[in-house]
Amino acid sequence: MTDKYDVVIMGAGPAGYVAAIRCAQLGLNTACVDNWLDSNNKPVLGGTCLNVGCIPSKSLLESSELFAHCQHGMTEHGITLGKVSLDLAAMMSRKEKVVSDLTNGIEALFKANKVTWIKGRGRLLINKQVEITSHDDKVSKVAADNVIIATGSSPINISSAPCDGEMIVNSTGALAFTEVPKRLGVIGAGVIGLELGSVWKRLGAEVVMIEAQEEFLSIADAQIAKEAQRAFGKQGMDIRLGARLVSADIQGKDKSRQVAVKYQDSSGEHGESFDKLIVAVGRQPNSHRIFETATQLVMDERGFIHVNMFCETSIPGVYAIGDLVRGPMLAHKGSEEGIMVAERIAGHAARVNYDLVPSVIYTQPEIAWAGKTEQQLKSSGEKYRAGIFPFAASGRARAMGDTTGMVKILAQAETDRILGVHIIGPQASELIAQAVIAMEMGASSEDIALTMFAHPTLAESFHEAALAVQGRAIHIAQKRSNK
Repeated sequence: MTDKYDVVIMGAGPAGYVAAIRCAQLGLNTACVDNWLDSNNKPVLGGTCLNVGCIPSKSLLESSELFAHCQHGMTEHGITLGKVSLDLAAMMSRKEKVVSDLTNGIEALFKANKVTWIKGRGRLLINKQVEITSHDDKVSKVAADNVIIATGSSPINISSAPCDGEMIVNSTGALAFTEVPKRLGVIGAGVIGLELGSVWKRLGAEVVMIEAQEEFLSIADAQIAKEAQRAFGKQGMDIRLGARLVSADIQGKDKSRQVAVKYQDSSGEHGESFDKLIVAVGRQPNSHRIFETATQLVMDERGFIHVNMFCETSIPGVYAIGDLVRGPMLAHKGSEEGIMVAERIAGHAARVNYDLVPSVIYTQPEIAWAGKTEQQLKSSGEKYRAGIFPFAASGRARAMGDTTGMVKILAQAETDRILGVHIIGPQASELIAQAVIAMEMGASSEDIALTMFAHPTLAESFHEAALAVQGRAIHIAQKRSNK
């Protein structure tokens, strides 16, 4: 007899496991199917984000930043250290413990909320049945009143640089190097490429980034992107724009092996040689082989599952969330979709505000934004005013010795409602949250200007940027903006 649930979730990443927990909290009999195995072939929860994505990369970013700071940033504080050395194995061990602590935590949450964890690969069948292939190839079925598909995404592979898992790797392989490469190539200077390049640059690698786009970080506000490019250049990151990869081949034998790269830009074809090459050109949805054709689930030509504004697919009672559907491939976006779908299945009103999905790049300096960019406002003809406050004028940033960057607020010229906030600088990933809250509540720049902030804090820079919108910032000299 086939087991029957109120909800079956396919996938246990940040979208799937959050949906499962919320469904169970709402009193729904819930099962979550997932086939992830760790490096020891042990079933674990958390998907890409916790196992080989967000969490391990942030762990290495944190550790590598501390290493670089101990090498170069302590003298100005009057602290003299002896020779600073790197124990990469210990750093990787710490990363793995951070991961295991969090994945074990999800397992404990599943038990506490009585979510049934089904270990294996799920495939959607007709009539909202899910076929499960276990790790030992045994096949079974479960049925559900509702199915949520949350199978995530995978790194995009390119034929010009085929990954071998050792010399040419994707983002997963780049988190598991056993030694610091002397010379590292990165294909793609987007979010993932910048973060991974930053880790290995701090640990001692010479990093060359090859980016096909002519414009650096085109997804960000242009002024912020320009500031970021300047900051990364000062750090020694060699970012080559308008460079199209032609080929990447492994040459030599044993310890003399190198990755020979050819790329083309406006001046012709060029060659480089690297110890390792990271391919970081984006991700694609894991939408193939997850449903039988008879279900008639509708997808677009890129493999994204078609959904409405509430993430319901072309099949009533079947939902898709996270990296499988439109919108940015971000863990927090998928989690919020999971909560929305769970609430709606339970009969409650819920929705996701896709206009206010915060984006963060965890480099040094950090970059974060939410809402409209200045170029988007110009393109749409929206009248606006901009307020900018540099961290160089922040007392707290000065005390920290970290003054790169700024806070930028864009407000509608007539209503003063905040349309976008863009930050580059210390703790931008934390500061952006107050901006999202403000915009979610429909705040104006004046609302922020009239709010008292503690001194000295980095958050004061958000306050000063709001004052600057109307030309009345206190701690910088400025002319009133007439935009």
